[in-house]
Amino acid sequence: MTDSPLVLGIDLGTSGIRTAVVAANGALLDSRSQAYSGDFAYPLSWREGCGDLIRAIPGQLRSQLKALAVDGTSGTLLACDRDGSPLGKALAYSQSCPELQSALQPLVDPSSPAASCSGSLARALRLLTCHGEAILLRHQADWISGWLLNDWRWGEEGNNLRLGWDLITNSWPARFAEQSWRQALPEIRPSGSILGTIAPEQAKALGLENDLIVVAGTTDSNAAVLAADPGPGDGITVLGTTLVMKCFTETPLHAPGVTSHRVGGRWLCGGASNAGAGVLQRFYSDEQLSELSRQIDPDTDSGLRLRPLPAPGERFPVDDPEMLPVLEPRPVSDALYLHGLLEGLAEIEAQGWQRLNELGAAAPRRIISIGGGARNPQWRRLRERRLGCAVTSCQTPPAAGVARLAQQALVG
Repeated sequence: MTDSPLVLGIDLGTSGIRTAVVAANGALLDSRSQAYSGDFAYPLSWREGCGDLIRAIPGQLRSQLKALAVDGTSGTLLACDRDGSPLGKALAYSQSCPELQSALQPLVDPSSPAASCSGSLARALRLLTCHGEAILLRHQADWISGWLLNDWRWGEEGNNLRLGWDLITNSWPARFAEQSWRQALPEIRPSGSILGTIAPEQAKALGLENDLIVVAGTTDSNAAVLAADPGPGDGITVLGTTLVMKCFTETPLHAPGVTSHRVGGRWLCGGASNAGAGVLQRFYSDEQLSELSRQIDPDTDSGLRLRPLPAPGERFPVDDPEMLPVLEPRPVSDALYLHGLLEGLAEIEAQGWQRLNELGAAAPRRIISIGGGARNPQWRRLRERRLGCAVTSCQTPPAAGVARLAQQALVG
């Protein structure tokens, strides 16, 4: 074991938390994961999980950590007080607030990601109604970074696009300045910038060095893209609890439900459906999914036309808070039903890539798949047929992707 500086990536996804310790040469030295101890919407379960995983890293590796970065689910928002204490449950990324649609219109341009009642700004307005205006509004990754720093001032730019942050002007919308809740918003820092040094009390509690720097991270889906290290012509699909499609573009794309991030100086654009493998797990265990998938012939059609949303409401490829799931008819054969669900997900993915293409993105020549669903060969073949291009898999965890941002800050 050398004494070279190492970096830590922390990934807060939809189903749990993952960590990755990465060496200067990019080698993955340690990777761990843990499900949330409580309901996803309870912020204290995020903090407890991060603490458990960090303390589980071997001591010699922990002593060599010099920088860390955190990614989290884009759009999951909570209200906390000035000391970072949560005031209640967070509102998850999938939570839509259709009753606030009219309240959004005077605040942001219709083309803004914040204009949708499925965006963070709508959730912010609901939290302000519940808790009053003397609060802080922080997204999941920003809140965990604040905990490590014992300073909740900051917000990372990509995590705050759906709250209204404009990457072109590097500012909040002008109309926000007139709002009595303006002080609830974070001070925005670019992805990859240094936020500060870990708080001494956190370093002691977690067994980390006092000189560890905390770097502004990104969203969980962006971290997955960084982990895949795509080349020209590659698109990325994250097959996790939700279905996320991303690609690098020459210019930002603007449309409801579409986000344009700046990562490593390049525009990374895409969207996230509420549908995904989370719906599959409602019906089948992991063992059943594996066994039933082997019974599927992916070169045939199921004859079913399903839309496997977990609940009413969709963000992308269409932004429709009232779109209904289509989970019936359910045939007697479990394998046939799974076939239809996988086809429905492949159809949503295809529509997503078509939508990005309509907005100006080049059609991908290859899709790199990430997430638990990327390990399913029958789903991969169904997707290849529907998408009309090669589909490959990447098993590098998103936590290793966000660690790249910490590495760049360390050498920069």
